Amino acid sequence: MIWLLFDDLAGKGITLGILLKFIYYITITAIPKAMPVAILLSSIMSMGQLSENYEFAAMKSSGISLFRLIRPLLFFVVMLSALNLVFLNNAFPWAVLKQKNLYSNIKKKQPALALVEGSFNTDIKGYVLKFDKKRGPDNNILDNVLIYKTNQRRNTVNTITATKGTISSEEGSKYLNLKLEDGYYYEEHSNRGSPKKERERAPFSKTHFDVYTVNLDVSEFSLENIEEERFKKDREMLSLNQLKLSSDSLKPKWDTYVNHKAKLILSKVSIKAKKKGDSVQPTEARDISYPILDNFDETAQYEILGIARNNVNNALNSFNDFRTDYKYKRKQLNMYDTEYHHRLALALSVLLLFIIGAPLGALIKKGGFGLPMVFGIIIYMIYFFLSSFAINLAEESSISHVWGGWLSTLVLAPFGIYLLVSTSTDRGKMNLSGLIQRITQYFKAWKDKKQVSR
Repeated sequence: MIWLLFDDLAGKGITLGILLKFIYYITITAIPKAMPVAILLSSIMSMGQLSENYEFAAMKSSGISLFRLIRPLLFFVVMLSALNLVFLNNAFPWAVLKQKNLYSNIKKKQPALALVEGSFNTDIKGYVLKFDKKRGPDNNILDNVLIYKTNQRRNTVNTITATKGTISSEEGSKYLNLKLEDGYYYEEHSNRGSPKKERERAPFSKTHFDVYTVNLDVSEFSLENIEEERFKKDREMLSLNQLKLSSDSLKPKWDTYVNHKAKLILSKVSIKAKKKGDSVQPTEARDISYPILDNFDETAQYEILGIARNNVNNALNSFNDFRTDYKYKRKQLNMYDTEYHHRLALALSVLLLFIIGAPLGALIKKGGFGLPMVFGIIIYMIYFFLSSFAINLAEESSISHVWGGWLSTLVLAPFGIYLLVSTSTDRGKMNLSGLIQRITQYFKAWKDKKQVSR
């Protein structure tokens, strides 16, 4: 991620000092995630080296178990976990705050960086810009450009399409020049609030052009202070206490929103709660037959069914509109709760991965950067993907936010405890050479069988 962002900024007129500061902030944000994998790899390699040189076997013959051997290291790793928690609560939010604001301000200084391919870009006032791809040495050539130009005074929207666009600007200029090639200009001639007949009489005009230049006003992008902090409420920018307070403040608003929407949907189908003291006034006695519609004539039946259909359609439309908004608001609340538990679990992952790595290194009996590196990467990938998967499920309300933050830890913790107990009691064995030999024999037999079948 660091190098992808650096590639976007390098060679774009950004000073070396700003680039180094940007990399410094990103590096700080990477430390809490790098610490667990560093502990995992170092524990596997160090314990594997001891076992490979039979030093661990000599210690066990002297009555020193694995647990007794790693006890000082265990205390040290617990201290590292606590340090990681403090880092996640203080330095990490500060670094994210600085990095995201700096990147946003850099894009404001360089408007071409703010344009995202495949999305509707609304940062430039009065224009909505979309294109398929950016290319060229400076990423200033746009493919398949679509521009909506709004006119607030006339309440019209003009549309410009082009197969290619080239961005250029002069230093200090408040305009960004966009040179469009081979496209069309669609211009509306009637106000969108005008009667339908008037809009149909003169809908729009269409003009083809070979070259057309659009001057985009980017004066709002000129920031005097490139380190100005304009975004401060992102969940990653908050400490654990602030995350808790933000979540607690959002929950009453969420409850009020859901109750309001529920009453609104019920009102669409004319369902009302009966109040205390309400009484049904007696009506003229008559025999009621079932189904109820048989009590009305044909005209009344059509009218009743029409009203019922409209009520149901209105309720369904309201529900469909509410569903999208509901998911978005619920996800925003879930993100704060999940982030809180994810940070706690990430701090504890230093201890968890050490408990897995130390006995695993003693079992595989290999030191150095070979096999231990392979096992370390596999285990960390399992932890990382489980964590990402659980966080996504929690944000979509598929599982609890507590499970979302702690699932990867709860899955791997029994495995680590099993390895630690097995190795300490000398019950754990891992014959890798035999396992590799069996796998090789299996594939060889499968290959021979396939050749015979041919």
